[in-house]
Amino acid sequence: MHGAADVGSASWLVCRAGAHLCALPLKSVVETMRPLPIEKLAHAPRFVRGLSIIRGVPLPVVDIGPLFGESHDRPQRLVTVNVGSRHIAIGVDSVLGVQSIPSATSTSLPPLLQGADGDVVSAIGMLDTEFLLFLQVARIIADDMFEELTPAGLTQ
Repeated sequence: MHGAADVGSASWLVCRAGAHLCALPLKSVVETMRPLPIEKLAHAPRFVRGLSIIRGVPLPVVDIGPLFGESHDRPQRLVTVNVGSRHIAIGVDSVLGVQSIPSATSTSLPPLLQGADGDVVSAIGMLDTEFLLFLQVARIIADDMFEELTPAGLTQ
């Protein structure tokens, strides 16, 4: 969306997950793709959709919707992210693109986990503290703020 990032700004991958716009730190994003087959796991928490073979490696596919009490049909896009020394795929409805956000603005955005279902957050923390730390860095962007940040001519 923008060329080089301005000094004092960071690049974020903006995705729609249900009614929420989520900003994921671009430095952690590996790639985005169409969803691949997802094999359900018995006894998996409700936020884990299952495993998908991505680039020959089985990766857990996590749905952000249950954080907000939403359930989704099959994700329309997968975003693989670095979490510590491994990757996790996040299922989202759409990927809107890369957005440079000034540091002062990004720190004022609510964390993705603000208002999230406490039981889901606790379960993530018990299963994977590195992924929980990643989610604490991710942000929610209000639709009107995204429109302010987005250059004219780009659409959601």
